Amino acid sequence: MRSVPFRQFSTLFSSSLKEPKIEPRITGTLGGRKWNPLPIPHRTILEPKGQDLDFINVAHSHLIHSDWAKLDLLSNGLTTFRVKHILLKIQKDHVLSLEFFSWVGVKKPSLHTLETHSMILHILTKKRKFKSAESILRSIIVSDSIDLPSKLFEEILYSYRLCDSSPLVFDSLFKTFAHMSKFRNATDTFCRMKDYGFLPMVESCNAYLSSLLDLHRVDIALAFYREMRRNRISANVFTLNMVMCAYCKSGKLDKALEVFREMDSMYCSPTVQSYNTLIAGYCNKGLLSSAMRLKSLMGKNGMQPNVVTFNTLINGFCKEGKVHEASKLFSEMKSFNVTPNTVTYNTLINGYSEMGNNEIGGKLFEEMSKNRVKADILTYNALILGLCKEGKTKKAAYLVKELDKENLVPNTSTFSALIRGQCVRKSSDRAFQLYKSMVRSGYHPNEHIFGMLISTFCKNEDFDGAVEVLREMFERSMVPDVGILSELCGELCQSGKQKSVMLLCSEMEARHLMPEGFDVAKVICPGSVNENTAFRDNL
Repeated sequence: MRSVPFRQFSTLFSSSLKEPKIEPRITGTLGGRKWNPLPIPHRTILEPKGQDLDFINVAHSHLIHSDWAKLDLLSNGLTTFRVKHILLKIQKDHVLSLEFFSWVGVKKPSLHTLETHSMILHILTKKRKFKSAESILRSIIVSDSIDLPSKLFEEILYSYRLCDSSPLVFDSLFKTFAHMSKFRNATDTFCRMKDYGFLPMVESCNAYLSSLLDLHRVDIALAFYREMRRNRISANVFTLNMVMCAYCKSGKLDKALEVFREMDSMYCSPTVQSYNTLIAGYCNKGLLSSAMRLKSLMGKNGMQPNVVTFNTLINGFCKEGKVHEASKLFSEMKSFNVTPNTVTYNTLINGYSEMGNNEIGGKLFEEMSKNRVKADILTYNALILGLCKEGKTKKAAYLVKELDKENLVPNTSTFSALIRGQCVRKSSDRAFQLYKSMVRSGYHPNEHIFGMLISTFCKNEDFDGAVEVLREMFERSMVPDVGILSELCGELCQSGKQKSVMLLCSEMEARHLMPEGFDVAKVICPGSVNENTAFRDNL
């Protein structure tokens, strides 16, 4: 049995074919090639005799009569051998089997082996009790044993015929690995299932695709979809929606549109989610007219745009600075009786804040409260940013105080907006104090915040303050922006502080933080050629 490394997954999964119907276990040809599955191995266990047989029969009698008190008295005589035979004897009753399995886990947990676990999995999946099976699988998988997933597949395989099981047991294993984002194990399980002629159900494949997309593994998701088609696993509309999403995320809108157009031929009708996925793809590319045409097409095909449709379009227009068009969509949304949510208001408030129109942003905030739409930290950040861009720091500070009342915690964006407000007012010291509060609160400033601080200190001709900020960057191993560094060094040189520039440049060189494209000779003060040469030599 082979194990496929995760990094080879996309290489393993190759070209796509048309999609016929899936069968649980297939022999013959598949995808134009001969497929000869390996025979399923069969493991037997010894028949019970003597005291073992007597114990099993008595325990069985107590079980079917639900006489747990008498069963408790027998617990000291339990062995793994006896547990396995009792499970086999009661396997047609999945409720009783699970009760007994759980009882053993409480009374004598050491008796549970991979074999007893595989037996209960066979019993549960055969009766389609997948939630209970997944719960047991999760408890096994979270153990510390590195090679346990591989052994688990083998144990399930070898006890398959013993329990007269169904292919659903392997499907459940594959799906559980997918749900737990254990992609290497899921890949390995998929390949080993194929070795023995089993294929997962489309719902399990969808769980795998969904987990991959959640972690932005678009390349692997598309490769797996090709493998699904190659192995004739029929996709459903949920599969195709995720495939379209993957193509959109990778910038291949033409491929996403191709899947959308092929839906009918694949016996799948597009859903609102199908349209929303494509609309999001167009909006991310700035193709707003195409996105709007799709919204119109939804109506023609008898589908009502939902809150996600409108939110996506409103966000697309706001990103392009077309807040007026976004506002029209907001009005249309309400006329369609689609209720705006927090995301809708946040997007519009942020759009107006970016455009410097805090008045409308404030009115939208009031409308939120009136309509009992819950504001979150993003709402307040958008409002605070809009005020700070205009230097209205007192009003922004009032909103910050409101956060406590709403049980909201300031984040990096909150501090960034407040620092920006002080920088707009050229209050470099207050901005730096806010930076220190930000760090004390456990947030990490980015290059943009440092750039604002350095630039403001330079405008105030407080070059010592600017250098202090630059050293803060050094402590975080952050490379300064070329433009900001050039501005600071130029100002220092004009103030006759060439030595400070030399020290800064030496320190950057030593820490390997010198930005690419920074030319010291171009920013030092005018002087003789010899002075400039000496300066460079000292570096």
